[in-house]
Amino acid sequence: MKNTTLITGASSGIGKELAKIHAKTKGDLILVARSKDKLEQLKSDLENEFGVEVKVIAKDLSSQDAPNEIFEEVSEWGVEVDYLINNAGFGGRGKFHEREWTQDQAMINLNVMALTALTRLFLPGMVNRNKGKILNVSSTASFMPGPLQAVYFATKAYVTFFSNAIAEELRDTNVTVTNLMPGATETEFAKVSGMDKTSLFNKTVSAYSVAKDGYEGMLAGKLDVISGLTFSQKMMMSFIPFTPKKVMLSQVRKMQEA
Repeated sequence: MKNTTLITGASSGIGKELAKIHAKTKGDLILVARSKDKLEQLKSDLENEFGVEVKVIAKDLSSQDAPNEIFEEVSEWGVEVDYLINNAGFGGRGKFHEREWTQDQAMINLNVMALTALTRLFLPGMVNRNKGKILNVSSTASFMPGPLQAVYFATKAYVTFFSNAIAEELRDTNVTVTNLMPGATETEFAKVSGMDKTSLFNKTVSAYSVAKDGYEGMLAGKLDVISGLTFSQKMMMSFIPFTPKKVMLSQVRKMQEA
């Protein structure tokens, strides 16, 4: 395989669009998601349309052993991963003390633990070869605390700060880490998290638009890429550092309420 990108959460939404964008460059792909059927269909579509080689790994990344199993499988193939895109993630709405703990635990395992583990597993090879790129999909939610989505917002804050920190650690190498922060995007995420019923998702951008911004930002080695914000949302983001925290918390909570 050549110019190989591994993408998690590749069966739909931003991940699927990232796979298409990379395939158009004639780059090969390793696609990871839970649904083997969806992955196999995407593999067939990409190979037929673009003539690239695509391998699929059906794994639930909220499982503790999944990152190691993925790394071992890729290593057995003898494939070098040039680009790692940690896209898989999910959210959930409700008061923290009322939500099912197993759901939030799985969210932490996927959004934080799997992303960190895959980065740790594949990064040393990139550093040894002195080339490679990582794209971690965070969220504009990482700018603030998120009442009624406390765990989700916190996991995305982790992704942003983790990505930025290791990007600085790698500054003297040819390996880069880019942090993608989408706003409200047209994906299955909104329905799964319950956010489709809130005002925050009244205006959304296409998954393709966000994927394109993220992919191009990754190639350019950018530190942060913000994508998919309306003008009013950009204005709101610009005022966050100057807004009293209690006022901001109240505003964010209102946006999460149905």
